[in-house]
Amino acid sequence: MTMTLRKIISIDEEKCDGCGLCVPSCAEGALKVIDGKLRLVKESYCDGLGACLGECPQGALSMIETWAEPFDEAEAMAAAGATLPTMMQVRHVHGTQTAVAACPSINFEVWKEAEPEQPMVEARSELRQWPVQLYLIPPDASFLQGAKLTLIADCVPFAEPNTHAKYIKDSAIAVGCPKLDDGRAYIQKMAQILIQSDIQSIRVVRMTVPCCGGLEMIVRQAMALSGVQVPLETVVVNAH
Repeated sequence: MTMTLRKIISIDEEKCDGCGLCVPSCAEGALKVIDGKLRLVKESYCDGLGACLGECPQGALSMIETWAEPFDEAEAMAAAGATLPTMMQVRHVHGTQTAVAACPSINFEVWKEAEPEQPMVEARSELRQWPVQLYLIPPDASFLQGAKLTLIADCVPFAEPNTHAKYIKDSAIAVGCPKLDDGRAYIQKMAQILIQSDIQSIRVVRMTVPCCGGLEMIVRQAMALSGVQVPLETVVVNAH
């Protein structure tokens, strides 16, 4: 079989306690608890999107880039006993159009504005630093010293119009995506920040999709790696 270099789930057997909480989050049926441990049923069943990442309380799941069998959505859905969805399959629910897709994080929705259009009001930016992308923030940046840090998922500002007032004001900011970015690099960067910046607390602001929970996992693993424990709060934002 032809192998391809791609992202795929990796399971740390030493950390895994076989709880199975992550299994329902994998619509393709790539994960299964066997003999008390989580197993990857077949490489070609894993889509590499990481919808399961935020579901593991032990931090036993991570995404790695390696040579693996190509993802076969048709085979995975057939094995899971599901019908392969396409972007042309659209259902109407309470006035919305929702495309049914295999991974809950790649569903799309279109909804109508519920209220009459209001006059635009210029909002005030509460951002007091630059850069904001987690990759780019120096771990010893002056704005991190003794700060309350808010780690925000990339999609949050588009879903929550009051992001500045609610989550950016009076906080140091870091932005990232646990699905599309390198989670291991984020863990290392967060660990460096915790060691070098005397962070007082961390607030994770994420979307409702399961894979977005990977942000919280990144923070927990960074605290374990650095040996620095700070209060952690998680805020979940809905798309509408």
